[in-house]
Amino acid sequence: MRSSGAESRPIRRVELDAAAEVDRSAWWARIPAVRAVLEHGLNIPPGVTFLVGENGSGKSTLIEALAAAHGLNPEGGSRGAMHSTRATESPLGSALRVIRTPGRRVNAYFLRAETTHGLYTYLESLPGDNPDRFLHEQSHGEGFLELLERKFRGHGFYLMDEPEAPLSFTSTLSLLTRLEDLRANGSQVVVATHSPLLTALPGATILELGPHGIRRTTWPDLDIVTNWRSFLAAPEAFLRHLGV
Repeated sequence: MRSSGAESRPIRRVELDAAAEVDRSAWWARIPAVRAVLEHGLNIPPGVTFLVGENGSGKSTLIEALAAAHGLNPEGGSRGAMHSTRATESPLGSALRVIRTPGRRVNAYFLRAETTHGLYTYLESLPGDNPDRFLHEQSHGEGFLELLERKFRGHGFYLMDEPEAPLSFTSTLSLLTRLEDLRANGSQVVVATHSPLLTALPGATILELGPHGIRRTTWPDLDIVTNWRSFLAAPEAFLRHLGV
């Protein structure tokens, strides 16, 4: 088993490429979390890292950029995945420089919940003895978990954008277990999520994105944890506040 320490992490850091030209007035460059990366770079911890924040905080923008900077298809897949629907990602990925740990090339894959339909279609179209040819015949969640099992294998750098979106509570627990397996194998995983269940993974790093930029926090201090606890304890109070 590989060490999960910093010396084995595939990616050490991303930072602004000195040769890149960035329009700092662009919508994506004005997001505080993105601005923090452009100004200070971002160290990528070993193991599992969660990016957490409200809608518009830059989670998807940042994780799409990490995928693109690493050479992955920003709509999901591997380095060689040739599919595209409508490009909505920012040009941040092309402005970043990736600082890798010297050594052999590692596995890498990106799963992006909102573009999995296009990824499934592309994977089903591949010729030969294709294990992915029946993805659209499964539920969204079943296909997602099957891809996770087949593509996220071996020591590598793996990215997910809101993977909990198609998953039930039980399936999210399966994903959490898979994340722990990847961590134990020395892999490095970055996940953008709204899930208080996933972020409860012991030993994970949680980075909170917001008006402050990016800061490390703990599971009990997350707003999503506090809000879900309050809602489940007294849903009537929340619904009355909404006029329901």
